[in-house]
Amino acid sequence: MSTTTDSEGRSGWLGAGRAARSAHRRAVTRQAASVLLGYPDETFFERLPLVARAVAELPRGTVRAALLGFCEHASSTPELELCRHYTEVFDTRRRHALRMTYYTDGRGPALTDVRRVYTDAGWRVPVRELPDHLAVLLEFAARGDSDAGDDLLLRFRPGLELLGEVLWEHGTPYAQVVDAVSLTLPSQSGQDGEPDRRMAVQGLLGEKGGPEGNGESAVRPAAEVSEGRIPAPRESQQERRQDLDWGGR
Repeated sequence: MSTTTDSEGRSGWLGAGRAARSAHRRAVTRQAASVLLGYPDETFFERLPLVARAVAELPRGTVRAALLGFCEHASSTPELELCRHYTEVFDTRRRHALRMTYYTDGRGPALTDVRRVYTDAGWRVPVRELPDHLAVLLEFAARGDSDAGDDLLLRFRPGLELLGEVLWEHGTPYAQVVDAVSLTLPSQSGQDGEPDRRMAVQGLLGEKGGPEGNGESAVRPAAEVSEGRIPAPRESQQERRQDLDWGGR
């Protein structure tokens, strides 16, 4: 156990300091989201109980509720149904891409830059993983280099927030996971980021194609045909941040 003490003489985790506790909460949130945004295969379901336990230890608030809600949804949904829903949401609709460079330049210099960040940090991505996949970025931010991970997530923030919006419009519980990720980033005021955001929207909607396997589909989402699966109307990020303390982040 840590023997670190704070100004009031408390030791252990309570004495670690606000910044350290906030960093830990961000890491837990991002690592949990990394698992939850992965394809629901056998490994996913093996990790799900551990993720749920870790999330349950987060402070009460929007992030904890969103991630626990998704964990409950995933654990109570038949595996094949969850697999079909994941594929329908992320693999057949190019507006729902988890490849974050898709919201910038597709597969060009941005993807090379992501690989360079991993290399500089000594982080090796498994061959079967795509380095710009949101789940990979989140694991790097949680377990690799947190500062470099923050920089990458902030770089892709316009695409991340656009993804959250279209997932809410689609009516999928995955929107809650993406929202939890967005809430680990510093708040922004006024029109900060709006030019980049507009460019991301225009680029995304103007593309004739997308990443491999991402086309348009008229298939109705599983969330629309499973009663109680569609998330509630989305609050503004400012409203959701009011009950979340990231220690000044």
